Amino acid sequence: MAREFYVKKVERLMAPTFIMTLCLLVYAACEYRLRKVLAEKELTVPDQKKKPTQRPTMRWVFQSFVGIHVLVVPGGHRQVLNVKAHHLVVARALGPPFEEMYA
Repeated sequence: MAREFYVKKVERLMAPTFIMTLCLLVYAACEYRLRKVLAEKELTVPDQKKKPTQRPTMRWVFQSFVGIHVLVVPGGHRQVLNVKAHHLVVARALGPPFEEMYA
Protein backbone atom coordinates (compact mmCIF):
# COMPACT_ATOMS: atom_id res chain seq x y z
CA MET A 1 0.00 0.00 0.00
CA ALA A 2 2.80 2.43 0.85
CA ARG A 3 5.03 3.34 -2.02
CA GLU A 4 8.51 4.78 -1.99
CA PHE A 5 8.39 8.51 -1.65
CA TYR A 6 11.17 10.72 -2.97
CA VAL A 7 11.36 14.45 -2.39
CA LYS A 8 14.05 16.96 -3.13
CA LYS A 9 13.28 19.14 -0.13
CA VAL A 10 12.54 17.96 3.39
CA GLU A 11 9.95 20.74 3.74
CA ARG A 12 7.75 19.01 1.17
CA LEU A 13 7.57 15.97 3.42
CA MET A 14 7.20 17.97 6.63
CA ALA A 15 4.00 19.75 5.53
CA PRO A 16 1.89 16.61 4.89
CA THR A 17 3.32 15.05 8.04
CA PHE A 18 2.27 18.10 10.06
CA ILE A 19 -1.25 18.04 8.59
CA MET A 20 -1.61 14.32 9.29
CA THR A 21 -0.39 14.78 12.87
CA LEU A 22 -2.84 17.63 13.41
CA CYS A 23 -5.71 15.51 12.05
CA LEU A 24 -4.78 12.64 14.37
CA LEU A 25 -4.71 15.06 17.31
CA VAL A 26 -8.23 16.30 16.54
CA TYR A 27 -9.42 12.72 16.02
CA ALA A 28 -8.00 11.61 19.39
CA ALA A 29 -9.38 14.67 21.19
CA CYS A 30 -12.90 14.03 19.82
CA GLU A 31 -12.73 10.38 20.79
CA TYR A 32 -11.53 11.25 24.31
CA ARG A 33 -14.24 13.88 24.78
CA LEU A 34 -17.01 11.62 23.51
CA ARG A 35 -15.96 8.70 25.70
CA LYS A 36 -15.61 10.95 28.75
CA VAL A 37 -19.10 12.47 28.36
CA LEU A 38 -20.71 9.10 27.66
CA ALA A 39 -19.15 7.69 30.85
CA GLU A 40 -20.04 10.75 32.97
CA LYS A 41 -23.68 10.80 31.86
CA GLU A 42 -23.93 6.99 31.73
CA LEU A 43 -25.01 7.03 28.08
CA THR A 44 -24.29 4.44 25.43
CA VAL A 45 -24.26 4.22 21.65
CA PRO A 46 -24.49 1.06 19.56
CA ASP A 47 -21.26 -0.47 18.32
CA GLN A 48 -20.72 -2.41 15.09
CA LYS A 49 -22.55 -5.42 16.55
CA LYS A 50 -25.46 -3.22 17.71
CA LYS A 51 -24.47 -3.70 21.37
CA PRO A 52 -24.39 -0.65 23.65
CA THR A 53 -20.96 0.76 24.43
CA GLN A 54 -19.50 3.77 26.22
CA ARG A 55 -16.18 3.46 24.40
CA PRO A 56 -16.88 3.85 20.66
CA THR A 57 -14.07 4.60 18.26
CA MET A 58 -14.32 7.78 16.23
CA ARG A 59 -13.94 5.70 13.09
CA TRP A 60 -17.19 3.90 13.97
CA VAL A 61 -18.91 7.16 14.93
CA PHE A 62 -17.92 8.78 11.63
CA GLN A 63 -19.04 5.69 9.74
CA SER A 64 -22.40 5.69 11.52
CA PHE A 65 -22.99 9.29 10.42
CA VAL A 66 -22.72 8.35 6.73
CA GLY A 67 -26.09 8.84 5.07
CA ILE A 68 -27.15 11.88 7.07
CA HIS A 69 -28.07 14.69 4.69
CA VAL A 70 -29.10 18.31 5.08
CA LEU A 71 -32.03 19.41 2.94
CA VAL A 72 -32.22 23.17 2.39
CA VAL A 73 -35.45 24.39 0.88
CA PRO A 74 -36.00 27.84 -0.58
CA GLY A 75 -36.66 30.36 2.14
CA GLY A 76 -33.78 29.19 4.30
CA HIS A 77 -35.55 26.30 6.03
CA ARG A 78 -33.14 23.49 6.82
CA GLN A 79 -33.98 19.86 7.61
CA VAL A 80 -31.55 17.13 8.62
CA LEU A 81 -32.49 13.73 7.20
CA ASN A 82 -31.82 10.20 8.46
CA VAL A 83 -30.85 11.18 12.02
CA LYS A 84 -31.43 8.45 14.60
CA ALA A 85 -31.46 8.59 18.39
CA HIS A 86 -27.84 7.46 18.75
CA HIS A 87 -26.71 10.25 16.42
CA LEU A 88 -28.33 12.79 18.73
CA VAL A 89 -26.61 11.21 21.75
CA VAL A 90 -23.24 11.65 20.05
CA ALA A 91 -24.06 15.22 18.94
CA ARG A 92 -25.14 16.21 22.47
CA ALA A 93 -22.02 14.63 23.94
CA LEU A 94 -19.73 16.57 21.60
CA GLY A 95 -21.31 19.91 22.49
CA PRO A 96 -23.74 22.63 21.43
CA PRO A 97 -22.26 23.30 17.95
CA PHE A 98 -22.74 19.65 16.98
CA GLU A 99 -26.13 19.46 18.63
CA GLU A 100 -27.27 22.51 16.63
CA MET A 101 -25.95 21.00 13.43
CA TYR A 102 -27.85 17.72 13.79
CA ALA A 103 -31.00 18.84 15.67
